[in-house]
Amino acid sequence: MTTAERTARVQRETSESSIDLSLDLNGTGAADISTSVPFFDHLLTAFAKHSLTDLRVRATGDIEIDVHHTVEDVGIVLGTAIRQALGDKSGIARFGDALVPLDEALVQSVVDISGRPYLVHSGEPAGFEFHLIGGHFTGSMLRHVFEAITFAAGLTVHITVLGGRDPHHIAEAEFKSFARAFRAAKALDPLVSGIPSTKGAL
Repeated sequence: MTTAERTARVQRETSESSIDLSLDLNGTGAADISTSVPFFDHLLTAFAKHSLTDLRVRATGDIEIDVHHTVEDVGIVLGTAIRQALGDKSGIARFGDALVPLDEALVQSVVDISGRPYLVHSGEPAGFEFHLIGGHFTGSMLRHVFEAITFAAGLTVHITVLGGRDPHHIAEAEFKSFARAFRAAKALDPLVSGIPSTKGAL
């Protein structure tokens, strides 16, 4: 991988899941997703589309027990691939923010490609974490997957749900908002020379 290419492929095999993921940060938003968790496929497709990241995912897991292992492990692999594809982060904008509505839902995300993993995730309505979206994806998985991506990629991320009623809308707005903020942060900025940090490393 070179910074110019900004691509990565990561494979992960455990007793709970098997994942093969590839991405291109310089892509157009093309998505080819199959995780065996339909609503998660929907969220990852939205992430690819709105972050302008080409993303291919093939994942299987012990969803007969719960979707938790597969979703969290895909998040770990996605974050790892993002970290690899970013390379030394030379020339990136580094910071990005987005405010995204989906009907009644409204979510703000801020991303810093800092190399320091930190997630602040707040504002989901009471009971959201218990709701089954599509009959299989619990609301609690949103925070889990953002934690996995954030920590594996080395991102500082703030996601704030400012409003919303429908759990599907809230979850999708979270992913779209995160995607748009990440899109701005990973963009190559012609005004940036080298690594955008006073420390000289991210």
